[in-house]
Amino acid sequence: MKLRNLVAAGVGGLGLVAAGNRLLQANAEELEPPLPGDLRSYRWRGFEVGYTKAGDPEDPTLVLVHGINAAATSREFEPVFESLAEEYHVLAPDLPGFGTADRPPLLYSGPLYEQFLVDFLKDLTDEPTVVASGLSGAYTTLAARDLDVSELVLICPTDTTMGGDGKRTWVRSLLRSPLVGQALFNALVSKRSMTHFHADHGYYDMDNLTAERLDYEWHAAHQEGARFAPASFLGGFLDPDESLEDGLRDVDAPVTLVWGRDASTTPLSAARSLADASDAKLVVFDEATLLPHVEHPQQFVELLLEE
Repeated sequence: MKLRNLVAAGVGGLGLVAAGNRLLQANAEELEPPLPGDLRSYRWRGFEVGYTKAGDPEDPTLVLVHGINAAATSREFEPVFESLAEEYHVLAPDLPGFGTADRPPLLYSGPLYEQFLVDFLKDLTDEPTVVASGLSGAYTTLAARDLDVSELVLICPTDTTMGGDGKRTWVRSLLRSPLVGQALFNALVSKRSMTHFHADHGYYDMDNLTAERLDYEWHAAHQEGARFAPASFLGGFLDPDESLEDGLRDVDAPVTLVWGRDASTTPLSAARSLADASDAKLVVFDEATLLPHVEHPQQFVELLLEE
């Protein structure tokens, strides 16, 4: 009898988990366009990848590549997008598996994103300036070795995830599982949890995290299939195959590193070492951590216009 009761309780618990998952997804409305501009679709290897286009096509091309996190989208660049579009022809994609891009249950990898950027930049641009943040800075650097780019502007770039302690297959498998994995991911991307991560290492001043921005991140992370790319990220499978430092040495274009002075996960000491090793220009923003372009948008725009 006790075993029967235990089984019944377990089945009931799974039922509650499934109901909770369905309720959260039902409350997540269809994702609105991430940025003001013309939302287009780029077809790539079976993916439909959304990207926003703005500005005069006769102006120099600027591509904005968002960083990688559990709720990542090109909305990251909303504070600077319209100002940059006054001077540039701006393209801002949502990477495969994130935002307005398709999110199939693939085993996502760093080389996949590197190849996506190679193809996206070849097909849609001609000698662009490329801005990329976080882990996408490494993908962009490695892609740029095979491309003609005018300049790279990398915001707190890194080539390792979650402390760089190797691949964690069990984490990826757990988060990919249909019931428990979805429930765990829902907890990870709750507004309370995302606020905690932002306060821990994302923002210097949490007043810069608007309710609207947090709400968009929540909706992005509760779209169907939204957990699959972050599962690979949290499992350590999105690290590139080559180091950022080695990649920068092979880039035949000027490189500017933009860093928050108070960044903890990618400290300023790492920025100085990277700049010295790659002969890159280093620009440090005070009162900023990982998102200097979000917390100091006017200063960031002025930096790009000076380049």
